Amino acid sequence: MKKAFAIFLAAILVMCICSFSGCSRYTSKYHAVAFVHSNESDKAFMSFYTFKGTMVFKLKCKNTQQLRYTAKLESGSADVYLDCGDGKTELFAVSAGDEVGSAVGQLEKGTVYVLVETNGTCQNGNFEFELE
Repeated sequence: MKKAFAIFLAAILVMCICSFSGCSRYTSKYHAVAFVHSNESDKAFMSFYTFKGTMVFKLKCKNTQQLRYTAKLESGSADVYLDCGDGKTELFAVSAGDEVGSAVGQLEKGTVYVLVETNGTCQNGNFEFELE
């Protein structure tokens, strides 16, 4: 009886942890100053004075859509990855002084993860993503 109760409590604990943490495939982990970000179902952005780490955006592709993106950095460098269910693949890289803007082909219906990963500390950056 005690063993069954312990298993029941463990299951409840796991469900509580998942509900608070979101149980997503990826997790954001960063240090930032003057960091503003937003994540809606079809668009996301981040803007910062300094940023070091990983930011994960979760978008919902309602049907076959394109992902438009823009990015710029004053200093540092970052890699941006895309995961549409097939695993993480590099979307683009941005370095100090760069401004990047483009779109990626037809994404299938489902969850789309966009990951911004810095290589050290970046300054004065702006990243925007939108499904169209």
